[in-house]
Amino acid sequence: MRLAISTIFLFLFSISLASAQTNYKILTPYGDHWSKFQEGLNGEFKLGISGNTDDRGFTFNISQGKQIGMSLDSAGLFQWAPDYNMVDRIEKEKIFQILVEAKSDSGDFVSRTLDIYVKHTNRAPQVNELTPFYIQYNTQNKYQVDGSLVYDEDGDPLVFIPSIEDLPEGMNINSRGEVTWSPSYTQFKDLQEGPRFISFSVEDQPSKKRSEGRIKLMPTKLDLPPAITVLPKVDRIVLKENETINIGFYLSDPNGDEDIDTFDFLANNPEVKKQSLVKNTQNQYEFFWTPDYNFVKDPADSVNFYIDFFVIDKTQKREVKRIVFRVDNAINEEETDQKNFNLYKGTLTRAWELLEQLKEKEEELKKSYNKAKKGKKNRSVINASLGATTGLSSIFAKNKQNLQTTISTVGGTTVLTIGTLEATEVIGKSMKDLIDRLNYVIEKKNEIQTKGDIFARDFALKSSRRENGFNKSIDGFMTAMNLKGLVALELDASWESKKKASDANIKKSFKDYRTSD
Repeated sequence: MRLAISTIFLFLFSISLASAQTNYKILTPYGDHWSKFQEGLNGEFKLGISGNTDDRGFTFNISQGKQIGMSLDSAGLFQWAPDYNMVDRIEKEKIFQILVEAKSDSGDFVSRTLDIYVKHTNRAPQVNELTPFYIQYNTQNKYQVDGSLVYDEDGDPLVFIPSIEDLPEGMNINSRGEVTWSPSYTQFKDLQEGPRFISFSVEDQPSKKRSEGRIKLMPTKLDLPPAITVLPKVDRIVLKENETINIGFYLSDPNGDEDIDTFDFLANNPEVKKQSLVKNTQNQYEFFWTPDYNFVKDPADSVNFYIDFFVIDKTQKREVKRIVFRVDNAINEEETDQKNFNLYKGTLTRAWELLEQLKEKEEELKKSYNKAKKGKKNRSVINASLGATTGLSSIFAKNKQNLQTTISTVGGTTVLTIGTLEATEVIGKSMKDLIDRLNYVIEKKNEIQTKGDIFARDFALKSSRRENGFNKSIDGFMTAMNLKGLVALELDASWESKKKASDANIKKSFKDYRTSD
């Protein structure tokens, strides 16, 4: 009897512990200004804990989604100066999601997902020292401002604006940075006496930020070869499969851009097609190329090759720019991310279904326990009544030997019969076994709930599911879901939940479950 009471007490105590949940929450500053950051500017905010009235000493950290430069100290002070390349000019604003955790000295734990909004910062165009503009007499000279020397770090379109007071008569600078000039004899002679400079402004669009530059004018009598300017200025490129590269080419000829005859390339890899070179203007080209996932053939890790880009003028003078490429083998991340998400959702779906089945089994065992407990109480009352009757037999049947024997026999048989039933307690089942199975169901349900919450939180972001520990965590979680008492618990192998394993139902059980990043 004492063993049964102790077991019942432990069972009720375990139910109380299982249902206890922390009331702490991570608090952010009031309003939404705290989550607004600007590229290139320092920003910060302070996190707190709700309900933390007894100073439990919570320690904060960023568990997932941390970007370069982010910092969160143990007291909850978040600081970050987003780099200028975090948000491009078209997006204007981008959301960076982080998972923040806080742990107390007493073991309390709370987490929260925060959305950090970063706005694009427009920068003024960059102007470096330009190559000289070589002038020929009696020729319509053309000069294109080098796009690798005058550019916008944000990728904004640029418009060139000349300084009218510096321009010699007859010279024009258009909005694309193309300078044209056919000097007179006097102008050319003046130029031979010493170089001069012309000034211009370059303005990004649509923000209208300006920078200043200048071009040096020098005379030439040589028939110089054409020139190729590569933007960005590279001679070796390393990329992965399914990664797109874009190279800009600006062509110029000191004798005049109309002297340019041909621009093309030769590659020592046949998979690089001529269609990759796109002509925008007579002297500006772009090279777009994306190697597919089959470009690097197994078992090779990479493929090396080169492309010679060449320009030829009408006198057959030429210039060649060789760019060496290395393409590394890459995993199809989109396909892998989808596969990992299916594993993530499938594992939590299995855990949700098992929880639902265990909840039903818990209710069934509780009903059986209450029924057995009620039956035992009734038998105890009957046993006490008949026992009292048997004890009084000598009084009612005094001096009546035959009657006394009859009463003792009937009473004793009744006590013996009810004692047998009491020992059985529930037909075919022991109450101790019933309580053991009920405790096991509750223990296993709590274990799966706890491990499911941890699994849902740790792998909520696709970046965390790419880590090596993901598959190992799945194996560990699935092992925890193996029930040692399947036969004793009498779980139906063909059981199906009455509710659908939808994303909403899974999230109700595991609050950190996410269907997308």
